[in-house]
Amino acid sequence: MNIKEIKELIAAVCDSGITELELERTGTKVRIRKEPSSTNPDPFGPILSSVTQTSQQPPETVSFETPEARSGNSPVPGESDLHLIRSPIVGTFYRAPKPEDEPFVKIGDRVDPKKVLCIIEAMKLMNEIEADTSGQITEIYVENGEAVEFGQALFGVRQDHES
Repeated sequence: MNIKEIKELIAAVCDSGITELELERTGTKVRIRKEPSSTNPDPFGPILSSVTQTSQQPPETVSFETPEARSGNSPVPGESDLHLIRSPIVGTFYRAPKPEDEPFVKIGDRVDPKKVLCIIEAMKLMNEIEADTSGQITEIYVENGEAVEFGQALFGVRQDHES
């Protein structure tokens, strides 16, 4: 796969309503993900893409990343001492298993690894998102029913520090 074909794929993703495309052909794997961007005149600006060679040759990766794409993984301002739990997928964020149920966690709750924090619905599948650390929930960055992006901060946890 050459750079011209990759640029054509990027343009196709930009022009369509899809947010992610993954393609594998003749030992080359291409993944293109469209990041949300409110005002970006560059048609290739909101794209994060990687190309990986899967043949016997050493892997080669090509990435296109914009400031908007990088900001999804940057620390939340003023919360540098918190451990951020980020969305592993694109989908819809739910704080409780059912609308009438209590949320999985609230601000001030203590959590341990593997504690379910929320559900993210993606393509009609409900994915439980678990804590990866122990500590206290001090921030919830997303509203119930809100769309979330890959890498978006969901929760801020003040981690337990062992002495």
